[in-house]
This record gives sequence, C-alpha cells and structure tokens, in this order.
Amino acid sequence: MLKSPNLDYIKQLSGGDKDFERKIITIIKKELPVEIQSYKKNISAREFEKAAENIHKIKHKIGIFQMEEAYKLAIDYEEALREKEDRYKEKFEIYLGQLKSFVESCEI
Repeated sequence: MLKSPNLDYIKQLSGGDKDFERKIITIIKKELPVEIQSYKKNISAREFEKAAENIHKIKHKIGIFQMEEAYKLAIDYEEALREKEDRYKEKFEIYLGQLKSFVESCEI
C-alpha cells in the first residue's frame, strides 16, 4: 500500500510551533512548482543530468512529506538519469502529481 503524503514530519520538527510549520510549507509551495517545471523541461529535452539534479531537490521534499516508496523510487530514478536512462519516469511522475496536489492543498 502506498503511503500518502502527510505533515507528520513537519509537525514533529516544529514541536508545535505553527509559525515554523507555516514557513516550511510556504517555502515548499514556492519552490516545488518551479522545481517540477524545471524537471519537466529537462526531461522533455532529454537533459538527463539536469533532470537528475531536479530529482535530487524534489527528493528531499518527498522525504519531508514521508512518501517512503516515492523517496526510494526518486533515489533509483536519479541514479538512472545519471546513466542516461529514464525507465522510472512514468511511475515517478505519478508520485510527483500526488505530491504536487497535496502541497497545493496544504493550508498555510
């Protein structure tokens, strides 16, 4: 069963500090769409090394939202892209859509 994204880790880090939680979510809401857009541009252009760099950044956000399966896949996908292979693209982009939707729905 796939683990859905959640805010548990952010809440744990914050120790109940709602301002901290808002700041983290605000930063992610700002950065994630830019990173996704850059990833899509690079993967479409078959710029695999640049796409791997995008995945590296996105991977940390996946971890923050505790998407364990997606995080493991991101590691494999990043490595595959560095070898000029995009075999994990379709599955990763499903997770990416799930992450994007979750982040967009987060209340600040």
